[in-house]
Amino acid sequence: MPTVLSPPALVDTHCHLTAAEFNADRPAVLAKAQTLDVRRFVNVGTTLDDSRTGLTLARSHAAVYATVGVHPNHSHLAPVDYLSQLAEMARESKVVALGEIGLDYHWDRAPRAQQKDVFQAQLALAAQLNLPVVIHCRAAMPDVLQCLEEWIHGGAYTGSPLATRPFAGVLHAFSGNAEDAGRARALNFLLGLGGAVTFKNARDLHALVPRLGLAGLILETDAPYLSPHPYRGQRNAPTRIPLICKRIAELIGATAAEVAVRTTANAQRLFGWPSV
Repeated sequence: MPTVLSPPALVDTHCHLTAAEFNADRPAVLAKAQTLDVRRFVNVGTTLDDSRTGLTLARSHAAVYATVGVHPNHSHLAPVDYLSQLAEMARESKVVALGEIGLDYHWDRAPRAQQKDVFQAQLALAAQLNLPVVIHCRAAMPDVLQCLEEWIHGGAYTGSPLATRPFAGVLHAFSGNAEDAGRARALNFLLGLGGAVTFKNARDLHALVPRLGLAGLILETDAPYLSPHPYRGQRNAPTRIPLICKRIAELIGATAAEVAVRTTANAQRLFGWPSV
């Protein structure tokens, strides 16, 4: 098992550092976050080109890791050979997961049947590559959980080394209810919590967090999106992970240091990082 990062280390398990919003100050953002004890960053890919750019960033910065994948909102644009291109990128050691993959019925930018085909194909690829998955789900929780249950209980997953890893993946920006959380945990998935947990009107999420338990949580920003209170509406950045950590600590009655230790350990187990 990887050694846990020394407390009070934090990890931003889901950010989009390749976004244009960071073009003017990307190195400074990373440096500032590290002064706040954010030790590692997972840059999440959304298209083939974005995944390649994220991998280039990860190669150039020791603290940055990458995921590669085709987001459901871009699934209709994936070329015929997208799986082989993802597999080639995934051979690099800085790639720690396949994602962000899933279903998005809010924007419906791609036909739902096509979204599901691309989602299921990438799940199968993840099992082949022994990589955990980063799941995007918006207004599609029943179908996402059904796809994940079929995958977990199918031969591709059960016959893969991925089935022996501590976690199969993470539901990014979790917005489901207690039943959804229970189904996800039964499938060996972590839940990613970000800026939404700090929103004053997120009462259902506030009530749910104490029931989730730190054993199943990791922290994320989704930067440059979903900035936490009191910066809602502004550009988000990994520097705001401490605000998310603090709010979760308040909701569950723990210290921020306890939340940092547990969620960072979960992130290390998920992504299989070596000791620092």
